Amino acid sequence: MFDGDRAQRTLTAMHEFYAGRQPALEPLALFREMAASVPAYRAFLREHDVDPASVRELSQVPLMTKTNYHQVYALPERCRDGRLDACDMVAVSSGPSGSPTIWPRSVLDERAVAARFEQVFRDGFRAHERGTLAVICFALGNWVGGMYTADSVRHLAAKGYPITVATAGNNVDEILRVVGELGPLFDQVVLLGYPPFVKNVIDAGAARGLDWPAYRIKVVLAGEVFSEQWRDLVAARAGLGDPTTDAASLYGTADAGVLGNETPLSVRIRRFLADRPEVAARLFGDARLPTLVQVDPGSRRFEQVGDGTLAFTADGAVPLMRYHIADEGGVLDHPALLRLCREHGFEPGDGPDQPFVYVFGRSLFTVSFFGANVYPENVTVGLERPHVSDSVTGKFVLRTVEDADRDRYLSIVVELAPGVTATGSLAETIADSIRTELLRLNSEFANYVPAESQTPRVALRPMGDPEFFPPGVKHRYTQPTQPRE
Repeated sequence: MFDGDRAQRTLTAMHEFYAGRQPALEPLALFREMAASVPAYRAFLREHDVDPASVRELSQVPLMTKTNYHQVYALPERCRDGRLDACDMVAVSSGPSGSPTIWPRSVLDERAVAARFEQVFRDGFRAHERGTLAVICFALGNWVGGMYTADSVRHLAAKGYPITVATAGNNVDEILRVVGELGPLFDQVVLLGYPPFVKNVIDAGAARGLDWPAYRIKVVLAGEVFSEQWRDLVAARAGLGDPTTDAASLYGTADAGVLGNETPLSVRIRRFLADRPEVAARLFGDARLPTLVQVDPGSRRFEQVGDGTLAFTADGAVPLMRYHIADEGGVLDHPALLRLCREHGFEPGDGPDQPFVYVFGRSLFTVSFFGANVYPENVTVGLERPHVSDSVTGKFVLRTVEDADRDRYLSIVVELAPGVTATGSLAETIADSIRTELLRLNSEFANYVPAESQTPRVALRPMGDPEFFPPGVKHRYTQPTQPRE
């Protein structure tokens, strides 16, 4: 049955977005509304012995996770009034079991995400003043990235930005064809995709004689942490005018879309910290350099959990309250971070008066590769196949490694069983077995990772190897992204 009231509310809300007006997030008000209207959340609060009427501050509200909420309650129950048909579409992402997770969406959810794209396109790319061809290089279909990005950028076009969207998908030939044919008709071309794939596109275009600087390229990246050296390399190969304004990273999740974005201000600060690792290590509590974004507390309210991971609150078709995404990172006060920069002799300049969030990546033992979450469980199955299992102990270390050309590959160091000798043919057999299971079990891997990058590089080490498999130490199956070889 046609719901005229719902249609009118949607039209009104989108008109307000186009006019530059959006409702501000009020977490406690959202909490009470969820407790009253979302069946799963009512049950969740009962399970945690929480009386909604007694809650006076967010710290009294239990953390919500994918495990204790999404995987417990039925999909319609997580929607308002238990109505899945009130959502406009669904997106999917992979999990460790290989069974995709479904995320309902409403067109109203796209307002907050489109605002993040608008900040990038306006403040960095000056797209409100320049004819812009936006080429979507994410996988299309039900996958979270592609359609959500296309829809969000189209909202900017509907708002009056001179932007035209081309949905080429993660097809290098089609991307290069679109850029070659349409690029000369615009003032600038924006490529939007996962960092290693966008680099592949740029390298492939250069190999075919494409004059990237002639198209005044900009890039929007998502899904992985990259170094400032990587940003500089891509900027040089694509002819970006200024890496601080022409290349921006987004921080997002399948659960709620884009949560934050790099701004020229955050990039300038990150580049300063990249040159001052001792300052960065004190600030972040880690020698690694995280992604540094700014967030709008009026749409996403972030907090750092005690174990150094992140949680956020956001409204949407499936509203999320203190949702613990378990990404390693933290929240930084805007004035305090700018003050720290100045205390160390760096003037960061102007930018949005918004808090900063820093993100190292997933803490739950996953590795991000071409935007796909690669789970140790997927690798384990490859090592358990009959023609492999007798040669290995089952222990391994999963990581991504950046080579001399700053391309990434999937590296898996495998511990050999006692008495087994490492050979090139055994490494190839194990790599093929793991690739087969990754493609079978991990739909993101199968759809996001180019075929030429799907076979991992396997290194074989003897049992008890002191570097990767020291005896008597609790084994960790993943490692952070490794720098250049």
